[in-house]
Amino acid sequence: MTPADAVLAINNDLPICTDRPVHSGKVRSVYWLTDADSRRLINQRHYPVPADTPLAVMVISDRISAFDCIFHGEGGMQGIPGKGAALNTIANHWFELFRQHGLADSHIVDIPHPLVWIVRQARPLKIEAIIRRYITGSMWRAYAAGERVFCGIRLPEGLQQNQQLPQPLLTPSTKGILTGLTGVPEQDDVNVSRQQLQDNYQAFGFNCVEDIDTYEQLLQRGFALISDALAKQDMLFVDTKFEFGYVKDKDGRDQLIYMDEVGTPDSSRIWDGAAFRDGRIVENSKEGFRQFLLQYFPDADILLNKDKMEQRQALARETALPEEIMLQTSRIYTDMAAKITGKPLPLTQQPRAKIIQVLQQYGLID
Repeated sequence: MTPADAVLAINNDLPICTDRPVHSGKVRSVYWLTDADSRRLINQRHYPVPADTPLAVMVISDRISAFDCIFHGEGGMQGIPGKGAALNTIANHWFELFRQHGLADSHIVDIPHPLVWIVRQARPLKIEAIIRRYITGSMWRAYAAGERVFCGIRLPEGLQQNQQLPQPLLTPSTKGILTGLTGVPEQDDVNVSRQQLQDNYQAFGFNCVEDIDTYEQLLQRGFALISDALAKQDMLFVDTKFEFGYVKDKDGRDQLIYMDEVGTPDSSRIWDGAAFRDGRIVENSKEGFRQFLLQYFPDADILLNKDKMEQRQALARETALPEEIMLQTSRIYTDMAAKITGKPLPLTQQPRAKIIQVLQQYGLID
């Protein structure tokens, strides 16, 4: 077996029973189940959701996306071995921690396989809930260029790169393009202030203004729980992105839940504590892969300049990255999963066949 045999690169062509088109994102593919299969599973497996809740099978791949492109490696390695299982395992761990501390539930109702979630339908908020504890990355670049107000919050003068902020900073951004909102550009991923959320709460998907408080509390408390847990492993939780949505509880009432993934190396910056105290930044997240790419390619502007997307996509398509960087990135993901959960993460060979075998037991394979 080669490292490529442990990679699930294509995840949108599995023979899963569905009567709708498969939705495939950068990393995950979603197969919506038929109404009959959803009801059957809810009844057979006693999922704690209303009987008419639509369910989906969400399959994560091992593809690696950076700068809005999918990259691959030598030796036919179309992804990072163990990456998908590591992301799911880490997110599952944090979701369970949130439940134990009474925060909120997630969209997951079952985990048949390390690469597979069965999820309930949710109505997502149209914001990416971003929280930052250190000033780095795009925020530092903007601050160094003279910007001081972020999402309506003014930062003090004299901050240094990678410095800890006075308190965690909430910097939500739009998810998707929203039109007709005063002061909100009609484009994806633009920062918005709390006042803009309040003034346009319905456009952002909130049921009521008060739910903005709820989302902020869930974001802050979730961040604090993960941060404390990572600190015990001498890691710094630098910044992260959460996503939220509404589902119906057993009594048919709307409730806010966590969605997508939380606290993973893909959705967060996580730094090594010992290195930070020594004045160095050592990434335990996908940011390390991003930094490698910026140094590997002669013209980093292609990766950073949105006007050069065609060139960037061609670069990603035509470049097979060194096998060692793919395996090194694999170790970051699998080591993080082992540290966080306290259990080793074995690599699954031939993951596609294993997923089909497991889902046959659920009666979900055509």
